[in-house]
Amino acid sequence: MPRRITEWERRIEANPDHSTWYIERFRTMAAQGQDLAGEARMIDAMVGRSARILDAGCGPGRVGGYLYEVGHTVVGVDVDPALIEAAEHDYPGPTWLAQDLSELDLPAAGISQPFDAIVCAGNVLTFVAPGTQREVLSRFAAHLAPQGRAAIGFGLDRGYPLDAFRADVVGAGLAEELMLSTWDLRPLRADSDFVVAILRHA
Repeated sequence: MPRRITEWERRIEANPDHSTWYIERFRTMAAQGQDLAGEARMIDAMVGRSARILDAGCGPGRVGGYLYEVGHTVVGVDVDPALIEAAEHDYPGPTWLAQDLSELDLPAAGISQPFDAIVCAGNVLTFVAPGTQREVLSRFAAHLAPQGRAAIGFGLDRGYPLDAFRADVVGAGLAEELMLSTWDLRPLRADSDFVVAILRHA
């Protein structure tokens, strides 16, 4: 069965300069001294020292790059080779790989150890191919250590409703541990327009 094209790849088809724009946007923000590590600081607080962390949908590397700098072993994966190339250039150290998260198979790439934490920031679940979110979450579960946790954040106004996400979490063999509305630990409310879900094995 052929791989389904992700929503991110559709954006690139519509605008071949989209990846370049995205990379330069974050380089500019970094040069301006803006805080790009909020998600990463939360993940760092969730794990012990020298943890193994998967940055799923890593983009140009800002989250995984920070986590590597504070002493963790980091693997970053993104479907866009241009973003992986930028991550390798801007944040050397982690292992950066181009893969579709719905087909994630790191043991096949020689990375067999599971992860203490998985971070999936930047609305990634709304950029995968429609209908593949449960498979993506299943792949996360397959790569997560027995006591590991996954932190996933996305906007609730981007076509992937919270009820659908919750059903996919259960279908993927995961369970909710904590539901937040921001990466700075504010609680999820009925009117929240963003969710940060901390998940564990069911």
